[in-house]
Amino acid sequence: MISRNLYLNIVFRVLMIVIISVLLGYLAAGGQSVRFILICFLTLIFITINLISYLNTTNRNIRFFFDSVKNDDSSLSFPTDSNNSTFRELNSSMNRVNQQIKNLKIENRNQEQYFQILMEHIPAGIISFNEKGFILHANSSAKRLFSVDVLTHLQQIEQIDHKLYQTIKTIKPSERRLIALSTMQGEIQLSLKAAAFITKEAELIILSIEDIKNELDEKELESWMKLIRVLTHEIMNSVTPITSLSESLSVIYCRDGKPVQPEDITAKTISTTLQGLNVIKEQGRGLQSFVESYRKLTRLPEPERKRFRVSELISRVAVLYNTPDNSNKTELRVEIKSDSELCADQNLISQVLINLVKNALEANENNPDTQITILTDVDSNLHPLICVTDNGPGISEESIDKIFIPFYTTRQRGSGIGLSISRQIMRAHGGNLKVRSVPGRETVFCMSF
Repeated sequence: MISRNLYLNIVFRVLMIVIISVLLGYLAAGGQSVRFILICFLTLIFITINLISYLNTTNRNIRFFFDSVKNDDSSLSFPTDSNNSTFRELNSSMNRVNQQIKNLKIENRNQEQYFQILMEHIPAGIISFNEKGFILHANSSAKRLFSVDVLTHLQQIEQIDHKLYQTIKTIKPSERRLIALSTMQGEIQLSLKAAAFITKEAELIILSIEDIKNELDEKELESWMKLIRVLTHEIMNSVTPITSLSESLSVIYCRDGKPVQPEDITAKTISTTLQGLNVIKEQGRGLQSFVESYRKLTRLPEPERKRFRVSELISRVAVLYNTPDNSNKTELRVEIKSDSELCADQNLISQVLINLVKNALEANENNPDTQITILTDVDSNLHPLICVTDNGPGISEESIDKIFIPFYTTRQRGSGIGLSISRQIMRAHGGNLKVRSVPGRETVFCMSF
């Protein structure tokens, strides 16, 4: 509507100029009265000035509007009581746009205040800094963790703890780090996680800092209690028969508090004694084997990291699997969706993968339609995954929380340390070993790097 009125006004004035110019030329060529020529000339000048004034007024109002937007000034208002319908409609439209901009500013300001209040109420510390180390924002929790009132630069953190400063400086987006920090209240365990935010000017790092000492203490105590229960159970199972047999043998060779005479010892007594000693020997060896398993669990070698492709690892495991002993067993399926590159100890990672495949085979001993698959992929953060899936009986809800506890096993011949060692190997590489299971349908162990 505004454009049509504007065009009509401009076209009308241009047509008037053209018509009067033609008339002026006709009068001048025909030698008409000088008075008419002068009137036409003055009229032409007036209409030209009016056109210029009309365009300047329109352009000036539009320029004022854009200048106000540029200068972030929403207080400018244009009059809507003009007699000119074009100016009236144009000013009304600019006022509406100006009001919308003002409403957006108010909404953005409210959202900014909301997020500021939200950040201040988050128990975790949040700081954001640029590549030069200037801290653009730090919430109250972060200041409390570092025992400072103001945080403006990462150099302040270096004065608190140099190791923490180096960790923050070198942390990468989507990376998580754990670090111990000594404060006046004692030592705390900090969990750091970074995320990148790219603005027009630079890339910012948003860092969350959380004290997880209490959670770690609770988990450590819980782990110790579980381990102690398992150790107590295994040791008592081995020691109780030894104690019982020792007492029985003592009764045979001691009567009324005195040793029996040699002539009272019969062949049956000797046979019973030998049987009892053999049982004690076997129980002692079992206990010794148990202790040796514990030593293996606590003495894992340091990973010797080298770069290799996931496909190389899978091929290696497949060759080891396809031995004559496994020739009549389930075929191992391999699906390589992502051939990522790993920087890890290939021998240790192979040990984990072989153990998972072996566990899947043993869990499906009575399953005639066993299907075992090794799948390589990446997660939502593009981190490599290696998953071993089987369609066996699955793991019950009661057992799934205990399978990584050392010496816990649901199999009669199992040692209960394979999964514990496997998870320790993965954590030594900065990854993890996770499990999910649907009883009666499938079990999936995933190695995440």
